[in-house]
Amino acid sequence: MEVRAFGRTGLRLSLLGFGCGAVGGLMVRGEAAAQQRAIARALEVGVNYFDTAALYGNGESEKNLGRALRALQDRTALIGTKVRLAPRDFGRIEAAMTESLEASLRRLGREAVDIFHLHNAVTEAGGGETLSVRQVLHEVVPAMAALRRQGKIRFIGLTAVGDTAALAAVLDAGRFDSAQIVYNLLNPSAAAALPARYPAQDYDRLLDRAAAAGTGAIGVRVLAGGALSGSAERHPVASPPPPPIGSAFAFDADLARAQRLAPLIAEGFTATLAEAATRFAITPPTIGTILVGMATPEQFESALAAVEKGPLSAAALARIAALQQGFAGESR
Repeated sequence: MEVRAFGRTGLRLSLLGFGCGAVGGLMVRGEAAAQQRAIARALEVGVNYFDTAALYGNGESEKNLGRALRALQDRTALIGTKVRLAPRDFGRIEAAMTESLEASLRRLGREAVDIFHLHNAVTEAGGGETLSVRQVLHEVVPAMAALRRQGKIRFIGLTAVGDTAALAAVLDAGRFDSAQIVYNLLNPSAAAALPARYPAQDYDRLLDRAAAAGTGAIGVRVLAGGALSGSAERHPVASPPPPPIGSAFAFDADLARAQRLAPLIAEGFTATLAEAATRFAITPPTIGTILVGMATPEQFESALAAVEKGPLSAAALARIAALQQGFAGESR
């Protein structure tokens, strides 16, 4: 398994990370034996980063990950988890973050986690369930720094969703060690300029901003919530189609555009659309690791096989750019 340097942290993360989210569902609703089998296989092939969150299954993902790692007697896994603050907690951010982390540590059966990510969207002025740039930099970051001084976390991070300008301001401040950044075949804007009138949020090369700040980048939404499988069929343990992030406003629109990328298969650039999406995501050298959710151990094997094939060729990337150009001007 290829490993990449992760920003200024000194960590070297496996290029393929293990996503423990609710969309794939294995670590939330899967059978314990299947969960442990998938994690054992991941460790065997060199995967060293496991990503979970308090929100996933209301803590079930953390509990199941912790149980499996204990059963496997593993001491090598690097774990990231997340906190999403409720609006009622915006007046007590440090206390709420501490309470959330301590609950996560109990579920994981650990004294500390390697990366603690903020899971709220970030906007310039805040409001609703979003946090403002000021709240993030002047309240969230100091609260995370205090937890780091206590030895409960090693590095601080955020999930980079929200308004692009606000995310840029937060990353440019250089306070975060890790950022989870949306990057996929339907929205490549975190690494490249979009065609004019492209139907997606323009993330304005956030991967470059993260790299300039020394922030490690985790590629997320690699399969666009499952749309980039090219199929509407979902495994019984998977979640219903999730709301898109950064691309269309409806999952069906993402799926329809994904299916229009099928020439990549017909022309021999890739065996499956999911393989193309996975290999596309590892192409930028600014990405330290990617997260691919799964419903079964077999889906982990598919992601592993794709990563082991390496980044896509220049010819494949040129064909993708031409196909993406066909989306320009359409309604988001």
